[in-house]
Amino acid sequence: MQNFVIHVLIIIMNSTVKKEKTKKITAIILAGGKGTRMNSPLPKVLHPVGGKPMIVRVIEACRQAGVEDVRIVIGHGGTLVRTVVTPYGVECFPQAQQLGTADAVKSAQLDTLEGDVIILNGDHPLIEAEDLKQFIENFRSQSANVALVTCELKKPKDFGRVIRHQGSLRAIVEAKDASVETLKIREVNTGIYIAQADVLQDYIPRIDNKNLKGEYYLTDLISLAVEDQLKLIPILSSPKVAFGVNTQLELARANMIVNRRKVKRLLDAGVLVLDPTHTYVEDDVIVQSGAVLYPGVYLRGKTSVGPFTAIEPNCYVVDSEIGESVVVRANSYIEKTVIKARASIGPFARLRPETEIGEEAHVGNFVEMKKVKFGNKSKAGHLTYLGDAEVGTDTNIGCGTITCNYAVDKKKYKTKIGSHVFVGSDTQFVAPIQIGDHAVIGSGSTITKDVPEKALAVARGKQFVKENYVKTQGESETKE
Repeated sequence: MQNFVIHVLIIIMNSTVKKEKTKKITAIILAGGKGTRMNSPLPKVLHPVGGKPMIVRVIEACRQAGVEDVRIVIGHGGTLVRTVVTPYGVECFPQAQQLGTADAVKSAQLDTLEGDVIILNGDHPLIEAEDLKQFIENFRSQSANVALVTCELKKPKDFGRVIRHQGSLRAIVEAKDASVETLKIREVNTGIYIAQADVLQDYIPRIDNKNLKGEYYLTDLISLAVEDQLKLIPILSSPKVAFGVNTQLELARANMIVNRRKVKRLLDAGVLVLDPTHTYVEDDVIVQSGAVLYPGVYLRGKTSVGPFTAIEPNCYVVDSEIGESVVVRANSYIEKTVIKARASIGPFARLRPETEIGEEAHVGNFVEMKKVKFGNKSKAGHLTYLGDAEVGTDTNIGCGTITCNYAVDKKKYKTKIGSHVFVGSDTQFVAPIQIGDHAVIGSGSTITKDVPEKALAVARGKQFVKENYVKTQGESETKE
């Protein structure tokens, strides 16, 4: 009998654990505000922080924290916001009128909610997945009905003050309604709430709009929970989660904080960042240990940088793959390009999309390439444009070389230059054209026909010299 009881208890415990593990968590992100203080035609939540729209940062934090259902409440600029966020697998719910935060939450179809719900703001870009995990874990471990995330600020300013009694949360008092004594309280409302779905379904419709603005305030959820003696808990957190962006100055500050956070992670991982305050690296960028970043470097998007690679001052790199032991010299602009190991780029080089630079290749100063496959150990030292081209191994491209890829029919044609080719300075290749391996192209040539392997091609006007053509001062024009 004893064994049977123990067996039943184990089944019940396992069932409870399983139920807890599978309990659903939904995030409602409020993103319908006008953001008038931004003075920008772009919806506030779409302004970028660390290379991503603010709201995308919040969505990604939710996903990384294990939130399955993410609901976005949209309003001002809703069509554009929907276009941006839909690819992230979220659902958008329009708020018909701007009637306050409680009305915004109500717009997210409360009757379809299950489990627990975390309410966030789309303009709080500093929040991270670990923060959300801690909030949810804290809420569930205390079996609370409602939780308010709070923090302490040195200068609370316009934040609503959190009123406690013997440690328990009793109310939120807005700064404009607070007494002098209440304004001394440093613990504030971050605007983040967690509640059981059935609590929201019951209490949100009970919030009224009997206030000066005639709006439905989510803060009233706290007073209703206190009235009905629900289990209400405050969760004290870091000030960063309360940081909301309302002005361009705050947006700039958010970018600075996110960049500083990223650069610190790189430093901790063994990347040599010579001047962290003037090096800009977006979140998705990967830089491996041993790489060196000089001041003024800006790395964006899906860029990756290999070990022992040096990127000199004022280089801009976006969505590019840079291999091991590469040198990118100062003032180079690189986008959607692959640069393989031990290549050297710049200074003042521009590599445009769909370009691939081979191992130990050299692309020098004032060289521009677009849609080029540039072979291992090949060189283009200076003042050259290559577009829609393939260049083989160990080929030398002389100064001033141009591939004439764009024709009068407004189509682009390809130039193929083989391996071990020597191209003299000031050469134009009129595409489509193919140059064989080991060919030599004479300087000053305009090449319009294919050149076979090991051939010499020279295409320039015959030099003509007329002696005594210029008359010096005092010299008679004609002989007497």
